[in-house]
Amino acid sequence: MVVALTGGVAAGKSAVAERFRAHGVNVHDADQAAREVVAPGSRALADIVQHFGSDMLDAHGALDRKRMRQRVFDDAAARAQLEAIVHPAVHAWLRERVQHENGPYCLLDIPLLVETWPQFDWVDRVLVVDAPEHLRMQRLMRRDGIDTALAQRMLTAQADRERRLQLADDVIDNGGDETQLDAAVDALHRRYLMLAGLPRA
Repeated sequence: MVVALTGGVAAGKSAVAERFRAHGVNVHDADQAAREVVAPGSRALADIVQHFGSDMLDAHGALDRKRMRQRVFDDAAARAQLEAIVHPAVHAWLRERVQHENGPYCLLDIPLLVETWPQFDWVDRVLVVDAPEHLRMQRLMRRDGIDTALAQRMLTAQADRERRLQLADDVIDNGGDETQLDAAVDALHRRYLMLAGLPRA
């Protein structure tokens, strides 16, 4: 069984992923995939250079991520072009990992699941980590050391909360403390084992 894990920025998705890992569940990270598929020598990096120029590379021939982010952040057309290069490669990377799975279930950690749907409509379940926007703002500002204006722009750049929740089969409310998060993950782990046809752990 394949569960896609997603959530808005600073909702606590990484904390949820870590708790599933503690149960022995494999979590395949789309952000890791996005780094690997643009490694020097990759087809995706060659396509990026072709479309955006060699000044997107650093002194070692790797993608200059900071410069790339600056290039596409306020340019919707450029961002769409970059996504058209990177997203299919990430999708293929994740599919390959799933094909080699032998556990009862695995998680795919996909921050932009809603934005890239229905590319991932082959997953069995969607798990959304949810938290109130004001709390996500606080976490984001504290985590990244940024001001309110930039934090708001980052939240706005993602799909809205309603779209994520409409896609969800399961929701974890991460508006409380870590004890509540532990209990929520424990319960879902037992449920996923049951859905996968295994005895509860």
